[in-house]
Amino acid sequence: MSRESSLLRPNDLVLFQGDSITNAFRMPQEMSSAYQMGAGYAMMCAARIQADYPRDNIRFLNRGVSGDRIFDVHRRWQTDCLDLRPTVISLLIGINDTNPDLTDDRANASSFQQVYDQLLQETITALPEVRIIVLEPFGLEVGEVDQARIARLQTLQHAARLTATKHDCEFVELQHHFDQLAGQMSGAYWLYDGIHPTAAGHRIIADCWLRAVSTPRAIEK
Repeated sequence: MSRESSLLRPNDLVLFQGDSITNAFRMPQEMSSAYQMGAGYAMMCAARIQADYPRDNIRFLNRGVSGDRIFDVHRRWQTDCLDLRPTVISLLIGINDTNPDLTDDRANASSFQQVYDQLLQETITALPEVRIIVLEPFGLEVGEVDQARIARLQTLQHAARLTATKHDCEFVELQHHFDQLAGQMSGAYWLYDGIHPTAAGHRIIADCWLRAVSTPRAIEK
């Protein structure tokens, strides 16, 4: 990764947000930043950047909450995002919005996109200089994740991409990487239940994230 062409800058505060995939059993009460960042891709990304560029003083926070949908993230956004004044926000959300047990009128792609759009607009208004990374929600047909749930997920992936593009956010594709990998090993090797990544799955997300923040396009914004 070249720091000469990176979305990240010295003294940045990077906030990872989302659901259990981002949370990854983080322990905010612990002293060590490793435990505070959880056991997933967010910790891997922070570890790589801070180890490679210690003099840049780039700090990382994880505020992922297990079980969250886009509406839950939006509800706590003021406290768990805007009040923290991050300079970079990374958001991965959507898989819980595909839960087949959902019956309320918010369980559709239109509502998902509307709230996502509102959340990003509020963020840009409150933090005009913020750089936002939108990660594509993903899943594989493993366990109870069936074709119908994948079809619902595809509509949310499209909504996330459109919203990210509208607000000029960095969009990180993940689904096609997992699709390709599932052709090499079983889907459960990467996402043990079709949703939650294994150690190898988290490494794939981290690699995609690190490539995204080092693109020439990012530095040009």
